[in-house]
Amino acid sequence: MRSLIVWVASLLGVCGPAAGQHSYDVVVYGGTASGVMAAVAAAREGASVALLEQRRHVGGMVTGGLSMTDVGRKEVIGGYPLEFYRRLGKRYGKQIAWFPEPHVAEEVLLEMLSEAGIRIFYDSWLKEPDGVVKRGATIQEIRLSGGTAFRARVFLDATYEGDLMAQAGVSYTWGRESVEQYGEVLAGVRRGGLPTPKEYLRRRASKRRGRGIPAYANDGTLLPEVQSDPVGPPGSADKKIQAYNFRLCFSEDPDNQAPFPKPPDYDPSRYELLVRWLAGMAGSGSKLQLHKRLLLVRRIDNPSKADINNAGFFSTDYIGKSWDYPTAGRKRRAEIWEDHVNYTKGYFYFLAYDPRVPGPIQSELNRWGLCKDEFADNDHWPYQLYVREARRMVGDFVMTQNDVQIDIFKPDSIGMGSYNIDSHAVQRYADKKGYAHNEGFMEAPVPPYQIPYRLILPKKEEAANLLVTVCFSASHVAYCTLRMEPQYMIIGQAAGVAAKMAIDQDVPVQEIDIPGLKRKLRSQGAVLEYPAGAASELPGE
Repeated sequence: MRSLIVWVASLLGVCGPAAGQHSYDVVVYGGTASGVMAAVAAAREGASVALLEQRRHVGGMVTGGLSMTDVGRKEVIGGYPLEFYRRLGKRYGKQIAWFPEPHVAEEVLLEMLSEAGIRIFYDSWLKEPDGVVKRGATIQEIRLSGGTAFRARVFLDATYEGDLMAQAGVSYTWGRESVEQYGEVLAGVRRGGLPTPKEYLRRRASKRRGRGIPAYANDGTLLPEVQSDPVGPPGSADKKIQAYNFRLCFSEDPDNQAPFPKPPDYDPSRYELLVRWLAGMAGSGSKLQLHKRLLLVRRIDNPSKADINNAGFFSTDYIGKSWDYPTAGRKRRAEIWEDHVNYTKGYFYFLAYDPRVPGPIQSELNRWGLCKDEFADNDHWPYQLYVREARRMVGDFVMTQNDVQIDIFKPDSIGMGSYNIDSHAVQRYADKKGYAHNEGFMEAPVPPYQIPYRLILPKKEEAANLLVTVCFSASHVAYCTLRMEPQYMIIGQAAGVAAKMAIDQDVPVQEIDIPGLKRKLRSQGAVLEYPAGAASELPGE
């Protein structure tokens, strides 16, 4: 199967774009799963489409380790994203496969792109800082760092970072709004206690009330991985970003395992806070186990493999080290990326081999290894850093907590969301008593809610031919439910269709026929209301 990926990719343009100028109806910047769905949707409508991917693999997190899809309510996922999961199902002999292996997901996305006749241009980086050429509010062309230029009638920014959007002069923000800005009770700094296992919580409540994990070394200095920055008052705004991590793919099959690598300049002292946390668990009588204490280990559609995610107080989330990423240049982002790689490799090397790690946890981890048949051209390490949130556009409409919990019906619905509001930790700080806390976790339920077309629209006076499918116009709180890959794909499909409509109707993307867009999406199987088929009961139809 690996050879199939290489063969298909070579047909679609695995080399970087040739110098010169290229012209298409639609140019999609960003080969995330959202970008793939946008490209496929536009091409199936008859547009000529170029997909520009910054690295050498498409799919973003869908093919980059996030196999345990954040589904929410499965019944709100329709259209081309559902087609993708059904195609995956055929690979596994089932109707739908929600939790695919990374390389299989990439094969299916490449298959969809190939069938649609889409040319992929890999190694395509927007020139910094002047890669966008505009005339008034219209983007004329974008220029890549290698000198290539792409012209199009409509451009789509489907990256996790929103660089095209930003260079186009579109308003954006990052970090967290205050409670007051949009009246969101979940907004801003969220001061909270130590996220501990239930057993340890009970122990603290009875015998160690008020205690926690000491954040200072014996010499009075802060331990590694505890910030010195002030945490900020509850409910206040900041420019800090929830933690990123790598979603690893582990194998339990000894014949398909690669060892946990030792990173360069490995320093076990940076995990001293973890040592104290493990000692606290052991002292509390907690069951010493890997799953849910230190990691989420969840088997995927190949049951010998597992998706590995953050869990507990000290895990794969690299807390506080994502803050510079959203607005950084390419060079600085590469440094942040590599820092995350080394932290995560060190974390697993420490758990696997350090004698201070309790035996049950070490034995459990060492049953696993990195998958030899995943990310084979990257030393079995995921291609994509999990950029949970970066820039967020500020359009005429900004989606907020109210729109995902109360005012859930939208006349311009292009799809639906249903996953909980979910933010990972933003910062790790020491309280006045000297104990470490993680801050920024946020989980809150939502009903199935409608996603409006307005979400992906810049202000018309800023960009009349640009749609933004990932860094869309939402507050931090609302983004924390919208940021799931199925929703990115749902939005991507709608954007691809809308782009072709804007071309056919010769209007700005802000002025397309919304009822016509909805009819087209429904004909493609998209779910625009819940329960499906309840359109007549919703306002604005």
